[in-house]
Amino acid sequence: MHLGASPDAGSAYSRTRNREIWNSLEKVIDICNQEKTDLLLIAGDLFHRQPLLRELKEVNAMFSSLEHTKVTVIAGNHDYIKRDSYYRSFPWTSQVTFLEEEEMSCAEYPQLQLAVYGFSYHSREIAESKYDYAGAPGRYRYEILLAHGGDEKHIPIHRENLARLGYDYIALGHIHKPGKIKGVKAAYAGALEPIDRNDTGPHGYMKGEITPEGCQVEFVPAALRSYVHLDIPVRVEMSGYNLKNAVRAAVEEGGVQNLYQIRLLGSRDPEVRFDTSGMDVYGNILEIRDETQPAYDFKRLMSMNRENLLGSYIKSFDGCSRDSVEYEALCEGVQALMETRENQGMRAT
Repeated sequence: MHLGASPDAGSAYSRTRNREIWNSLEKVIDICNQEKTDLLLIAGDLFHRQPLLRELKEVNAMFSSLEHTKVTVIAGNHDYIKRDSYYRSFPWTSQVTFLEEEEMSCAEYPQLQLAVYGFSYHSREIAESKYDYAGAPGRYRYEILLAHGGDEKHIPIHRENLARLGYDYIALGHIHKPGKIKGVKAAYAGALEPIDRNDTGPHGYMKGEITPEGCQVEFVPAALRSYVHLDIPVRVEMSGYNLKNAVRAAVEEGGVQNLYQIRLLGSRDPEVRFDTSGMDVYGNILEIRDETQPAYDFKRLMSMNRENLLGSYIKSFDGCSRDSVEYEALCEGVQALMETRENQGMRAT
């Protein structure tokens, strides 16, 4: 969930983006009530950092509105249980079971013939592969493992070991992108909302059902916004006005609710300098990087400057291909020399 995070946002959303994560959780709770969901699993990082007492009271009030659903929660590496954490003494509503122990414990739901096993982080990093041998006890008809980790500093997880644990389902947290684990009844739900500009792609939650025939899960997109990396091709004949319209059209096609990082690629008129500061029409562009190259006529320039440094510089790159590093150096060098010449001419004037 990462409640309390302040994600990157365009100017139109900078004040409200923090609240949108809470709104997404409210939406999930509404869905649980509508669909009479039996169990809501939160695999760590309910909060983006140590929760404040008022924040715990707020989220607890939200969970108390669940009419049918039981909630099982563990703490992850972002909201790990410190010595003075409010998690240690907080009185959760009856709908919630918080598995706060540092070693494996379980939430038992006899009416569902189910137990959920898991433990919470008590430090920011755990390098031990604690899930590798945490097999299902076999005490209940259905057993779920609630786990958080997957990299070398946060409980390394090995797929082949997960497959041997014997759980009906393993609900995974920590990795922000959603995805199922091949060959295992396990999946990462991912972050409910994207947290930073590198959290591209769809975000939401995993919805599943366990029956005597097995476990089936599917990803449900639910995020209010997505981060999108967008490349916009630039042609030599394009002016700043043309480019602004191209950026506007690309954003409208991708969805004006989303947040964009844009790269400008291609060739531009050497006399044109794009002013990207006014191209954020909808207030949802985080960055525009101009990576265009000036479309110089190098043969003509070399012919006109045979006796000076500019002509010699162009000649030294004779024969390089347009997709080479050398060509990039040629473009950048010529641009620098041309700008130097222009500045000297201005000072002489």
